[in-house]
Amino acid sequence: MTVYNNLENFSVEKPVVSVGTFDGVHIGHRHILQRTLSWAKEVGGEAVVVTLWPHPRIVLNPEVQNLKLLNTPEEKEMLLQQLGIKHLVVLPFTAEFASLTSCQFIRQYILGAMNAHYLVYGFDHRFGCDREGDPAKIKGCVSDSQLEVEKLEGLLMNHKKISSTHIRQVLLDGDIANANKMLGYQYFLSGKVIEGRRIGRSIGFPTANIEVKENYKLVPTDGVYAVKVKIDDKWLNGMLNIGQNPTVSHSHAGRSIEVNIFDYADTLYNQQVSLQFIARLRNEIKFDSIDLLRQQLEKDKAECLKILRMHH
Repeated sequence: MTVYNNLENFSVEKPVVSVGTFDGVHIGHRHILQRTLSWAKEVGGEAVVVTLWPHPRIVLNPEVQNLKLLNTPEEKEMLLQQLGIKHLVVLPFTAEFASLTSCQFIRQYILGAMNAHYLVYGFDHRFGCDREGDPAKIKGCVSDSQLEVEKLEGLLMNHKKISSTHIRQVLLDGDIANANKMLGYQYFLSGKVIEGRRIGRSIGFPTANIEVKENYKLVPTDGVYAVKVKIDDKWLNGMLNIGQNPTVSHSHAGRSIEVNIFDYADTLYNQQVSLQFIARLRNEIKFDSIDLLRQQLEKDKAECLKILRMHH
């Protein structure tokens, strides 16, 4: 995949362009991207995805500190590449860029810098500061061009349109199963293994403490999860706890992400690991003793293994 951070050297034959933030690259986005790929094939051109970074809501509402995203830029790039997208344009989203009207954006970027004749976008995407970038508006402001525009309707699940906003909320509600259905893949995050308090090791459940570098990356709600853990390109089974560890912790230092990797004994300090969320088992519970915690962890492990065997 070729990634362009500006359009100075952009040169693509017959670009069929799709524009959006594409956070999550979920099945609704995939519907749009597959159409972009198929249209490119029909006209003998190439599919091009145009996205923005930082996320517009971060720039337009800097006081909103709690916006969490489904993907980092690197994760989004990987997901797009897996779909077969060969060209990704990442436009810097600034206050100046945000002031462009839909017509100015289309003329300056889509027609001008990219020389595109084909444009695909989704039901909830709005171009420009006027947010009037519907097909009629676009046609009106580029009536002297050959631009063909196709707007696709959103996909429905349980009578509700699939959107990044909805998936974020579902993850924060702990409904991993439905989030994964809407994403079209298992939700994942990556981080570095850092030093922990080693309490899990003392009760037979050693954990790797994961530090997620990007503070905007969405971490699902607290609880215990069945997960797949990627270490050195190998996927292993594990169970994950997100939360405060109330049975063994008497501080409120913040949330921790700790994974017990089954049948794995090596230390992982400072290594990068990836986690795939398969299912959520239960809420985090404060037990009256370490022994009761250990008994529950044995039950959790058995339940995780049962779930993970079904996901091979």
